[in-house]
Amino acid sequence: MRILVVEDEEKMARALRRGLESEGYSVETVGTGADAVFWATETEFDAIVLDVMLPGFDGYEVCRRLRSADNFTPVLMLTSRGAVEDRIAGLDSGADDYLIKPFAFGELLARLRALLRRGPAERTPQIVCGDIVIDPASHSVTRAGVDVNLSPREFALLEYLASHQGEVMRRRDIIDHVWEWDYDGMSNIVDVYIGYLRKKLETPFRSRVIKSVRGVGYGLEPPK
Repeated sequence: MRILVVEDEEKMARALRRGLESEGYSVETVGTGADAVFWATETEFDAIVLDVMLPGFDGYEVCRRLRSADNFTPVLMLTSRGAVEDRIAGLDSGADDYLIKPFAFGELLARLRALLRRGPAERTPQIVCGDIVIDPASHSVTRAGVDVNLSPREFALLEYLASHQGEVMRRRDIIDHVWEWDYDGMSNIVDVYIGYLRKKLETPFRSRVIKSVRGVGYGLEPPK
């Protein structure tokens, strides 16, 4: 098994290399985000151990660049940041698992073994609705080849409607899937976010794609 270790702290990089090699892994170490992307795309690895804080661009950006290049080698991200927001950022960038420093080497080995058993994840297929292309893997949307910048909640709403294109989804079902089943915030939250989507997906292109049925809900249909 071949592992790429991306760590700019030399002492940590040496310790990881020694430990992994003692377990029988073949290890390559690099210390920058640019080198990580180069090695991961030019050489086949079974897994990547990736530190977040790197010279140049960080581990989040490394993950994003690899995933956008259809490289789905399992990534175990290492960081000293323990906040929930940081863990979410790591997973959203494409990491498969997240380990907070300091950690026990035995835990790193266990998490690495789990990733290796799982193997590379397949890229989530793009969702196409007419000239709208939704990429769940990169959380990106284009219409007629033009990038459409959506907030995470707007993206979740569009993805849900696109997954049921041609159907009219009830407001309650939309809230259950895009917010939470027990959401008790503003009662017109779905209508508000539909308005946001229309401003970004319809107004600039002068073409309607979101269908509304009074008293029922909303649906997404290919533009005519």
